[in-house]
Amino acid sequence: MAHAIVKEFKDFLSRGSVIDLAVAVVLGAAFNAVVTTFTNGILMNLIAAIFGKPNFDELSFRIGHGVIEYGKFLTAVVNFVIVGFALFLFVKALNAARRPRPAAPAVPQETDHDLLAQIRDALVAKTPSRAS
Repeated sequence: MAHAIVKEFKDFLSRGSVIDLAVAVVLGAAFNAVVTTFTNGILMNLIAAIFGKPNFDELSFRIGHGVIEYGKFLTAVVNFVIVGFALFLFVKALNAARRPRPAAPAVPQETDHDLLAQIRDALVAKTPSRAS
């Protein structure tokens, strides 16, 4: 019984969809690192140059004894928009690469009728004309 479960588990792991999912998770983590670096290292510095703050994390306001930290939410929204836009561009490029290229215009195929007409015309051209 244990052997059957191990074999079934091995078959499950070796299916293409599980492997594809694992690859997607690893690529997603790497992609997240790239986007986070871009956001924190470039985009937020541009925002700091324009608005005077390097990121929105410190933005907050007090209500009574509590603090509403809306800046962290704004930073997360900016990151989400960047990731979404980057994924959009990636999928768009992938779809363009997968799209079949237009085939060359089809060369008209000669039919049997066309070939017989060409043979007839060639024979008529070779046959000496009879003067009447």
